Amino acid sequence: MSLEKKKELAKRTFDVGKGRIVFIESRLDDIKEAITKQDIRDLQKDGAIIIKPIGGRKKNVKRGRRGVGKIRKRNIIRKRGYVNLTRKLRKYLLTLGENEKLSKNVLKDIKKKIRNKAFRSKEHLKEHLREIKSEKSIGGGLNENAKKKKKRK
Repeated sequence: MSLEKKKELAKRTFDVGKGRIVFIESRLDDIKEAITKQDIRDLQKDGAIIIKPIGGRKKNVKRGRRGVGKIRKRNIIRKRGYVNLTRKLRKYLLTLGENEKLSKNVLKDIKKKIRNKAFRSKEHLKEHLREIKSEKSIGGGLNENAKKKKKRK
């Protein structure tokens, strides 16, 4: 068999390209006598056949593009979080309104803030309500009637 066929056999044996297989010139007689894959493996162990390392530029991992479907999915996930939080906060406000702990104007104002994502969580809303109550008890700022009069002028 010719050396090309031996290279082909070595290629199949080691699962590498032909260009990476190198036969040592002084051992060509031994290589020509090799018939089986096992013979080729033995010659490689003895050093008659050398397999070059992979050279050249490494393949860069292609970054996948963010397709239209991915964008939509991300928005849906974000919307789902918004909807869950908004429903939770509105339900809490409803219970407060039924117990009449807050005036209608304050409830209306807080509902607007919920819609605008002013609160991170239910606890954040409770903290805000505590601040409002403390301001009213101290009497800080204008009361509701004064605010209305100021707008009319």
